[in-house]
Formats: sequence, structure tokens, C-alpha cells
Amino acid sequence: MPRHIAVIMDGNGRWARKRFLPRVAGHSRGVESVRATIKSCMARGVEYLTLFAFSSENWRRPADEVSFLMQLFIKSLEKEVGRMHQNGIRLRIIGDLSRFDTELVRVIESAEALTAANTRFNLTIAANYGGRWDILQAVQRAAAKNPEGMQGLTEDVLAAELSMAFAPEPDLFIRTGGEQRISNFLLWQLAYTELFFTDTLWPDFDEKALDLAIASYKGRERRFGRTSEQVQAAAAGANAGNHA
Repeated sequence: MPRHIAVIMDGNGRWARKRFLPRVAGHSRGVESVRATIKSCMARGVEYLTLFAFSSENWRRPADEVSFLMQLFIKSLEKEVGRMHQNGIRLRIIGDLSRFDTELVRVIESAEALTAANTRFNLTIAANYGGRWDILQAVQRAAAKNPEGMQGLTEDVLAAELSMAFAPEPDLFIRTGGEQRISNFLLWQLAYTELFFTDTLWPDFDEKALDLAIASYKGRERRFGRTSEQVQAAAAGANAGNHA
């Protein structure tokens, strides 16, 4: 079972268009899929779920849609945070919050503070987030801590400054909606993640769709640069140790 799943929730607008509804109706319906996916992941023993809700490029969308998304974000947080807290879910929001209005920032900070001590499940929402921004701000933080120079910069030093430094790197990446690209999401963290693309639109993504993605993940051999023989030998050794 993957420990950490990351998802690009794509296809809300197309879901609505197919039903002759305004695009915002798809975003509203997508919130239900978020709730169902959290529940399904928790039931399966997944520890971390990271959802790409709003990219730094999404500001280019029509102003009325962006405004609706911001209000939907506020309403969803206010409605769901109490339930999350009761279920032991820790909520974190990653991204550049400086472009959000003060009300949304206040709601985000309140939700994070309320759930800060929870340990049962880790939910992360990426909002006004971009993978390039993440790496750049990590370099800037590392540089600020080492004013004498960056000669000592290592992967571990940089990784500690990334937005997702608190979590293991994703095991499984899922993108709904039929597109097959990463779209500037967790560029550093997805280096060895197993990728799964589905034509299912996000509002239709349910427990069965999640299980298909997990089944695909379980059928893959994760080598991390090693050969199949090395992976199999290591697995055999671990199994022998468990039975000793």
C-alpha cells in the first residue's frame, strides 16, 4: 500500500460542460470527491494525501471562476475542518499564500492551528503552488541560512527547505481527466514516484477508481536505480529476516 498519494484533481470543468452546467458546478461537485478520497485513503492505511487544488498558473483563468474557487475554498475549509479534527486529520496548506485575501489566509491559519496536533492522517492542499516556486524558495531559504556561500548545499539540505519537507516523497501520483503531464506539481518530490493517469474526471473519481490506481502501483517494481535482481535479493533477505 502506498504510504503517500499525490493527486492532480483535473476535469471539473469538463464534467460540468458534459452536463450543460456552468464550470463552477464541477468544482462544487469535486469537493465531494475530495471528501470520499480522504475517507478511502484512511480506510486503506494510506498515511499522506496531497491534493493539487490551485496552481500558480490558475490565476490566468476567468476572473469569475477564480473568485468562485477562492470562495469555495473558504466555505469548504470552514465546513470540513471540524470534521477533519474529529477524525484525527492534520491539515496543511502549501503554496504562496501572499496572493490570497486576508479572510482566506485567516481561515487557512485557523484550520492548520486546530488540526496541528493530529496524527492519524496527513492531508495537504497545494494552493497557489508551483513546483518551480517551491524549489526556488527552498534555495532562497538555504542561502539565507548560509550567508558565507552555497558550497555546502546538498540534496538533503535543499529538501529540508521544501514545502513538503514534513512528509515522505509520494509513492503514487494520480492525475484524473485524461491529461498526461505533471503540470509543475511537486517537481522535486516526484522524482521516483510511480505515475498513474486516468481518463476519469475528478467529480467521478470514487473508491473503485482509487483502487485501480493502487492496484497499478502494487504491480510495479520500484528499483530506485537498482537492478531487478538486486531488488528481488533484498526482498528475499527481508523476508528471511522476518521469518527468523
